Amino acid sequence: MGPTTAGKTALAIELSQRFPVEIISVDSAQVYRGMSIGTGKPSAEELSLAPHHLIDVVEPFQTYSAAEFRRDALQLIEDIKTRGRIPLLVGGTMLYFRALRDGLAIMPTADQSVRSDIALEASDHGWASVHARLKEVDPAAAARIHPNDSQRIQRALEVFIVTGKSMTCVQEDGKRVPQSPLSLAFFAVQPENRSVLHSRIKSRFLNMLEMGLVEEVIALRARKELDSTMASMKVVGYRQIWSYLDKSMTYEDAIEKSIAATRQLAKRQLTWLRSWQDLHSSCRDLRLLLEHLSSML
Repeated sequence: MGPTTAGKTALAIELSQRFPVEIISVDSAQVYRGMSIGTGKPSAEELSLAPHHLIDVVEPFQTYSAAEFRRDALQLIEDIKTRGRIPLLVGGTMLYFRALRDGLAIMPTADQSVRSDIALEASDHGWASVHARLKEVDPAAAARIHPNDSQRIQRALEVFIVTGKSMTCVQEDGKRVPQSPLSLAFFAVQPENRSVLHSRIKSRFLNMLEMGLVEEVIALRARKELDSTMASMKVVGYRQIWSYLDKSMTYEDAIEKSIAATRQLAKRQLTWLRSWQDLHSSCRDLRLLLEHLSSML
């Protein structure tokens, strides 16, 4: 696990050449088909060396929740173990890792009508206003959720509208999917110098543009079933390029805001890692990873 651009995929592929591992992607953006450039999916060459599970599993107009990831990952883990191989989970979606480790509160299913109403409110008044409304009914969730994180704001407010209870109460009081019975070892890949990470983020996004990110978003916009309110189109980079194509921001602003948003994402990922229990994160601990894999053979 680790922040974006930290080198997780490269390390995982290297490990796959040395150990009988099968890689399970832990990435909430790479699940979408047709979104390869902006999500940083492994290249065709990399996938030929090390196939990844849970990449390209849903269409961009569909949803894919942490609960669905947990279900699919647990099934894959058992299948991989049955084949006598080692499951290696690789990615930066910390909520997915937590769902796998701790289980989840059983939440109400999505209500598209309520979601549409919330999206319309945001369109009229802005997400800051919707965040302020969330703060009135669920101050604990509002404190956890950034005012710009439209997807999580929408979901938290949706839960309150559908159930009459705050998401915080549902999570604390509701039935829970039990914790995983698996023995999990967590290893972090993260640059010691934050400026190195920022430089990588900028370089990678500029490379995505050279690879055809704008054209990729144009192709997605041409699909009638997609619009800018969907979770897939709120992925960093896609959201900003969509706004550029809508002429609501300049190309230069789209680049600047995409890089800034990716840096904020990395910051949130690092915050998760600092609070993660029993996390191995040094070079010495990476040697422990090799030993851990060796012991499983």
